[in-house]
Amino acid sequence: MIELKAVAKSFGSLRAVDGVDLHVRKGELFGLIGRNGAGKSTLFQLMLGLLVADAGHVHVDGGPVAGARFRAVKRMLGYLPENVVLYDNLSGLETLRFFARLKGVGMAQCEPLLEQVGLSHASGRKVREYSKGMKQRLGFAQALLGDPQLLFLDEPTNGLDPEGIREFYQILKTRQQAGTTIVITSHILAEIQQRVDRLAILRSGRIQAVGSVQALRAEMNLPLSFEIVAKGDDTQAIEAALRRAPFGELTINARSIAFSCPRDAKMSAIGALAPLSDRIADLQIHEPSLEDVFLGYTGVNA
Repeated sequence: MIELKAVAKSFGSLRAVDGVDLHVRKGELFGLIGRNGAGKSTLFQLMLGLLVADAGHVHVDGGPVAGARFRAVKRMLGYLPENVVLYDNLSGLETLRFFARLKGVGMAQCEPLLEQVGLSHASGRKVREYSKGMKQRLGFAQALLGDPQLLFLDEPTNGLDPEGIREFYQILKTRQQAGTTIVITSHILAEIQQRVDRLAILRSGRIQAVGSVQALRAEMNLPLSFEIVAKGDDTQAIEAALRRAPFGELTINARSIAFSCPRDAKMSAIGALAPLSDRIADLQIHEPSLEDVFLGYTGVNA
């Protein structure tokens, strides 16, 4: 659905995008993550045809983001920018009808979309009376106008409460199941790590890694975290068994013992604990989070 090859874009002396190669498959939910200033928003604007690349090529749906063909392709795109700017003097319904006219979409879609994003109760209220989260929902509704086959969502859950975030991803799941391709950025890595099919890590305008969260974990070979809770106050037997194995430093706190374990030693750790099952009340094994993976590729102090 999307192909970027050796794409570069500069603003004066700033190299915002620097030789990016990227492919997004049709129907996938693709994440794009990076620090502020990494080039995420610039990449979005290049893929939308809002900016012209200095070098390389950007193709969407099999063709370049320019010319008469792309003007037709634009009608199947939806875009939610990071900072939603709306007309304060219009109501929610009037706002959506305004965007529908711009997109050439029938007015019949507007009210059902407002209901879908949880704004039907406020459809007649002026946007100036909306909270930040309500404006974000309205911006999402305009991105969904026309049933786009490709959605670009830049920090889309900004301002949403936990319920709103859950509803947002439920809508995305339904859209993806219907065949929509979705590209999303988010600073809340825990929010997207279980939801994206693949993601790209961007640093200083360059792609550092691309793959599923699990594939990137394996590539980084980050350790697993074990946390054991003893049945009683006596943790000595568990501690002794773990000290005989080549695991990381033990952290002991009352009835709990925590340690890190190389990924390829996972079964050895479980084997060392198996004879002590009558002494263990609980065992939790934690995979490295997407934040751990991200910091591993970008560097904590980068």
